[in-house]
Amino acid sequence: MCRKMGAKAKKKAVLKTVKKSSAQFSASKDATAEFLPLEGGPARNIPKTEDRENNSSVLYIGRIPHGFYENEMEGFFKQFGTIKRLRIARNRKTGKPKHFGFIEFESPEVAKVVEECMHNYLMYEHLLQVRLLPAERVHPKLWKGVSRSYKPLDWVRIERKRHDKERTFEEQQKLFNGILKRDRKRRKRIEAAGIDYECPEIVGAVQAAPKKIRFDTN
Repeated sequence: MCRKMGAKAKKKAVLKTVKKSSAQFSASKDATAEFLPLEGGPARNIPKTEDRENNSSVLYIGRIPHGFYENEMEGFFKQFGTIKRLRIARNRKTGKPKHFGFIEFESPEVAKVVEECMHNYLMYEHLLQVRLLPAERVHPKLWKGVSRSYKPLDWVRIERKRHDKERTFEEQQKLFNGILKRDRKRRKRIEAAGIDYECPEIVGAVQAAPKKIRFDTN
């Protein structure tokens, strides 16, 4: 009997709270109130958040397949709109692409459409990752030195020039001493391996003593 009385009292209390809250809501002067709290109290408004529109037109494109380079990328993406600039990240030494790049359209609306259409687009067994970069995340040097005809450095020519450069006597002696040092280490490893082999002498290992020039004073 006590349990029934307790349940009825709780039910009456809840109904009383709901009636009181609804009365406060109807009597409220703020006509822009948007919801009534369940815990009771006056009506409240939903806090409004500022919707910052992204007006950037630069897209990041990741997981670019092999063979889909600058010319192919321009030919494919120009169906959406006018392309302002594009760039594929490449290795400075070899010139090979790093499978990601950036593309900039003239219109931000076109860039948004490209992001919606081309993200996770299957191309040559690769799912393209297309993201619209906010303006504050675009590096100021992103488009520095952009060139379609990228030519990697000729490291063979650079190394040949370094090897054939003119050296002073001290530099030449230092280079020759390093060669002899490595040769001695090589001979020790051969002997430690038990191999009976006589290594040939390095040409120029024995340098002739400079001849003294005698000046006749008579």
